[in-house]
Amino acid sequence: MAEAFVHSSGIEDDARAINNDGSEVNVQSEEIAIGVIIGRTSEFFDFFVYAIASVIVFPQLMFPYVDRLTGTLYSFALFPLAFFARPLGTLLFMAIDRRHGRGTKLTIALFMLGTATVAMGFLPGYAQVGAWSAILLAGLRILQGIALGGAWDGLASLLALNVPQDRRGWYAMIPQLGAPLGLMVASALFAFFTAYMSAEDFISWGWRYPFFVAFALNVVALFARLRIVVTPEYTKLFENRELKASPVLPTVAREWKTIAIGALVPLASFALFHMVTVFPLSWIFLFTEQEIARFLWIETACAIFFIFAIVISGVIADHVGRRTLLGFGAIAIALFSGLAPLLLNGGDAGEIAFMITGFILLGLSFGQSSGTVASNFAKDSRYTGAALTSDLAWLFGAGFAPLVALALAGKLGLIASGLYLLSGAVGTLAALALNKELARRLD
Repeated sequence: MAEAFVHSSGIEDDARAINNDGSEVNVQSEEIAIGVIIGRTSEFFDFFVYAIASVIVFPQLMFPYVDRLTGTLYSFALFPLAFFARPLGTLLFMAIDRRHGRGTKLTIALFMLGTATVAMGFLPGYAQVGAWSAILLAGLRILQGIALGGAWDGLASLLALNVPQDRRGWYAMIPQLGAPLGLMVASALFAFFTAYMSAEDFISWGWRYPFFVAFALNVVALFARLRIVVTPEYTKLFENRELKASPVLPTVAREWKTIAIGALVPLASFALFHMVTVFPLSWIFLFTEQEIARFLWIETACAIFFIFAIVISGVIADHVGRRTLLGFGAIAIALFSGLAPLLLNGGDAGEIAFMITGFILLGLSFGQSSGTVASNFAKDSRYTGAALTSDLAWLFGAGFAPLVALALAGKLGLIASGLYLLSGAVGTLAALALNKELARRLD
């Protein structure tokens, strides 16, 4: 396989040919933004398809021998495996990037991601293969994480560094639009299948279709991103911005402090990320009599507020500074951590208020958690350092959120689930307070 990728893959050549019409092509930030949105939407769709299935499918399919709460906790215990594997993927694919180029790296990573995701749709259950069903799921989840580490294309960092200083907040929010878009598509698909199929048919085969869709989206995203990263104009721009892959271990040795602080800055938004997407779904499914399709439709509709808040975050950040917005966002999330359980347990009106408020706060903070650290690294460490920072932020901020929140809620009651969210807010405020240099640059 290595021989086939020494120069350029066929897909990479096709993508380059699309752009090579013999004319001069000016690099436009808007074009980067489109590629970023398509790529992130595909990645987040894969992410949410797995997350939703980990609540309404995998506990019944893989762990039918325990009660529903325990089965969901077992399912959530597999959830962080992808986040643990992401840094390994970064290590592996940065080496491929240095040797064979960014286009080859993306081609392998996105095909790996799509293959791992679609393979989940073919998994047998415990009734067919026993404990091997969970082992196979864990292996594919790890493969997803490795592929996500390789899917880092540097476009978000390039976008943040390629726009005027007074517009960086606006362009920093653009990559984050992929999250609500991916959530809306994934939630709507599962809502449709759960609403219009019998429970037996859904668990038998209906749940598999969203995983099959993921592969098609990854192919589309691959062409959209290759169309940008393999052109001579963008290759030159990546080089001018010093966004080239550097060896991972030396980068960590030089930049460990910046990586650590950068990973702590978005903790509040990343913790809230799962507290308003995956956790409430598990609470509704396990502890109420509501139809799961109904809540998935609510989640799909309320994600519009998520989009709106992300866009507004760009406007606010360019007026008051990203650090100020992130700081006030963390304070608001800390306050919400006490109110959230009461709303979620407050009937139909409370649930909707929980989702809308949570998505607005998430959008305002999450909207500025991308592209904010690239300028803090030494030039030869920007590309790899930003990738590692993202990996660790997701691991500590989001990887354990569903498991910890559900375990606390199941043991101590719903009010205890807010503790995890509060810890993320404290982490963000501490990071902003401790690193004055980072604070100055975010402004």
